[in-house]
Amino acid sequence: MAFEALKESILETDDNIHGYIKSSEDYIKLKSFKALMIGIIFITKTLIIGALSSIALLVISFAIAFKLAQILENTFYGFLIVGLFYVLVVILIYVFRTKLNTPLIRKFSNYYFTKDDTK
Repeated sequence: MAFEALKESILETDDNIHGYIKSSEDYIKLKSFKALMIGIIFITKTLIIGALSSIALLVISFAIAFKLAQILENTFYGFLIVGLFYVLVVILIYVFRTKLNTPLIRKFSNYYFTKDDTK
């Protein structure tokens, strides 16, 4: 009789362990999906906003270059000044590129490691 109760207890424990493992596996899949979707949505929004901003920046750059060309009475110098300005911006971003890592890591770690799963 005690052997049967022990056997039932062990079988019940085995079922509970399998249920826990399955629940943990489902939770990990759901958590990974949440993090993946946040990343995909962020990248999509960034690409759309980046593309539209690039088009606007291109048009504004042409306007500035043509205005400088009128002031300097030489189209080449107007476009050269605008081009050199962008080269300067790229150099500054390259120099300070390591400063961008910390805020990005913080932002994405907040999304991935949040304990609030009701969102």
